[in-house]
Amino acid sequence: MEDRAKYTLIGLFTFVVVAGAFGFVYWLYNNSGNKETASYRVIFEGSVSGLRVGGPVLFNGIRVGDVIDMRLTDNPAQVAAILAINKTTPVRADTRVSLEYAGLTGIASVSLKGQLASAQPLTRKEEGFLTLKADPNAGTDMSTAVRETLGRADALIAENQESIRNTIKNLESFTAALARNGDKIDKLVEGGATAVGSFNELAISLKADTNALAKDISVVTKDVSLVTKDASTLAQNLDKRTAEISEGINKLTDTANKQVNSVGNNLSRAISNIDKSVADLAKNPQRILFGGGGSSSTETPRR
Repeated sequence: MEDRAKYTLIGLFTFVVVAGAFGFVYWLYNNSGNKETASYRVIFEGSVSGLRVGGPVLFNGIRVGDVIDMRLTDNPAQVAAILAINKTTPVRADTRVSLEYAGLTGIASVSLKGQLASAQPLTRKEEGFLTLKADPNAGTDMSTAVRETLGRADALIAENQESIRNTIKNLESFTAALARNGDKIDKLVEGGATAVGSFNELAISLKADTNALAKDISVVTKDVSLVTKDASTLAQNLDKRTAEISEGINKLTDTANKQVNSVGNNLSRAISNIDKSVADLAKNPQRILFGGGGSSSTETPRR
């Protein structure tokens, strides 16, 4: 009886825990889904492989909603996807729509990317939904792009089979010509190697001649420097001698000037004295004959 009661309590506890876990999950789901959403219709050109109902909708990398429906349109090249997005998401007329693939799994999500904050709000409606148009290559994943590229390459090769065949034949002819003229090509290569060797020898000889010329120029430069130095010394000595000669000439000239000036002064005084003597003689000529001072009247001799 006690064992049965224990099992009953354990079973009841387990039931409560499981019910609480389900209740928590339900509460969390309801709270996450209580946000107000707006429905948008996105038109894709071509295939949307990998996109499923319930797939995420991302705005600049942040999840803002889910894909709630997918349907075909009147245009067989288009697919319409209905998105439920949070009303606070800034979806505008310039919002770009594309598909993003998660690694190699091929699972796609709708990617919305905002552009300008000043863009006009989205007002275009089709079938009662605000409508966006996806980029033309939005549904192209990596594997699809590779397949399309390979298909175009196959088509290009198929269209140019004849040209490719002719190109291969030309390559075969060229290689055959090379094989036939192998000896000539070897001689040509040997001649080129010889020419290169001669060129190297010429370069070495030119280098040696250049070094010798540089040494000669250095010696000549030194000699020129010595000559220039000697010429500078000679010029300095000549300047000194010229200065001494000039000084002697200046002294001699000063002395001569002084002597000439003295002789001139003495001559001037002598001429002045002669002028005075001539003047006195003109006034009293008898002074020379009779001596003494001259007078105009003669004394009468005594008897």
